[in-house]
Amino acid sequence: MVPSALAHVGHLAAHGQRLAIFLDYDGTLTPIVARPELAELSDSTRQVLRELAGYFPVAILSGRDLNDLRERVKIDNIVYAGSHGFDIAGPGGMNKQVAPEFVPVLDAAEEELQKKLAGISRALMERKRFSIAVHYRNVKASDIPKIERAVKEVATRHRTLRKIDNKKVYELQPDVDWNKGKAVIWLLERLNRGEAFSIHIGDDLTDEDAFRAVRQSGVGIIVSEQPQSTAARYALKDSAEVERFLHELVARLPG
Repeated sequence: MVPSALAHVGHLAAHGQRLAIFLDYDGTLTPIVARPELAELSDSTRQVLRELAGYFPVAILSGRDLNDLRERVKIDNIVYAGSHGFDIAGPGGMNKQVAPEFVPVLDAAEEELQKKLAGISRALMERKRFSIAVHYRNVKASDIPKIERAVKEVATRHRTLRKIDNKKVYELQPDVDWNKGKAVIWLLERLNRGEAFSIHIGDDLTDEDAFRAVRQSGVGIIVSEQPQSTAARYALKDSAEVERFLHELVARLPG
C-alpha cells in the first residue's frame, strides 16, 4: 500500500528552496472528464501554482499540445511540457522540441487513422504537434477492439512511431529515446537544479517514467483511488487531494 502524500507533506516542505515540482494536468490538476476540452483548471489550483512558482521551479508535463496546455493554465513563470515532454517552453526563452522531423510521419498517420475510425461512433482523435491521441472513453465496449486494431495497424505501417496506452486513450508518438522522465532530467539540468529535491505528481502510465527519474533524489506521487503497482513513493486519491497537498506544501514552506 502506497502511503498518502498528505501524511508526509511536512517532510517534503522541509526541503524548502531546494524543491522542484513537476505535475501532470489531466487527472492530476483537473479531474478526468468525458472529453479533453472540458478539463478546466480551477482558480484555486491556479493560485496555489502561482504561489509555488514564487518559491521554486514548477513545470507541468502533459500529453496535451503545448499551446493548449498554456492556454488552460495561464501562468507566465512556469515551464510547460506538451506532448508528454516532446515540446517544452518556459521562462527566459526556454525551448526544446524533440524529434520535429517526425511531424510529416505523424501527418500521414493522422490521415490514415481518420479513415479507419470514420465509422466508429464517439471515437475521438486528437492531434497534437508531436503525437496523435485516440480517445475511447465514450465508445461502446464492443468497438474498443476495433479502435485498438486501427491504431496498431497504423503503427505497423509507420515503424518510426510507437503506440502507448494511457487511461481510455491510445496514442502514437515518435519512437525515440524520450519520455516524461527524460524531460524531467533535462529540465533539472536546464534550470540548474541538479541538486534539487524533485517531486513529480501524476496519474497515468507515462508518469511512471518520471517517478523512476526522480526516485534517487526526490519522490513520485501517484494520483489514484485504487492501489496499483507503481514507482511512486506516495499517493493522493484525486485532483482535490492534489490541490490540498499543494496548499499544505505552501503553508509549510520555511520563510
